[in-house]
Amino acid sequence: MAYQRKELGDFSSVVCFKAVITGVEDTLGPDGAAVVFTRAGKMRGQTVVKDLGLAGSNMPVEDMAAALDKAVGKDGTRLAAIKSVRREGDNIVVDTTDTVCSAGEEEGSDRQCTFTMGAVWGALEGITGQTFLGEQTESVLRGGQVDRFVFSPL
Repeated sequence: MAYQRKELGDFSSVVCFKAVITGVEDTLGPDGAAVVFTRAGKMRGQTVVKDLGLAGSNMPVEDMAAALDKAVGKDGTRLAAIKSVRREGDNIVVDTTDTVCSAGEEEGSDRQCTFTMGAVWGALEGITGQTFLGEQTESVLRGGQVDRFVFSPL
């Protein structure tokens, strides 16, 4: 049985999470940290869909936002609010707000949502059984209304 925090529960602060991010960036550099956090996010996303019983379900894209938001949004772990998931041609586009990665950042920051994008990426791959290439194309830190991730099938 896994150790459970009796007094503090499962959640910690955004401030502490951001300290991990900046510490890893300081150690590995921005590119090395991006690889680490994207991979860690992908693993988390795959775990989320397994825990939800959605692994390999190939659920319709239009149903994914509600399922993922329940797990990682306000009623879940609060990683990010999943606003929409949609197809644009062959790509799957995911719009998020309140991402943990953008929290506390100054307007104009070049911060990318590597962990959050990775978590969504891993979830999509877990649900669909497909492999994707992901990229962040819009950021609330740089004038966007959302943090947008575009996933292209490989």
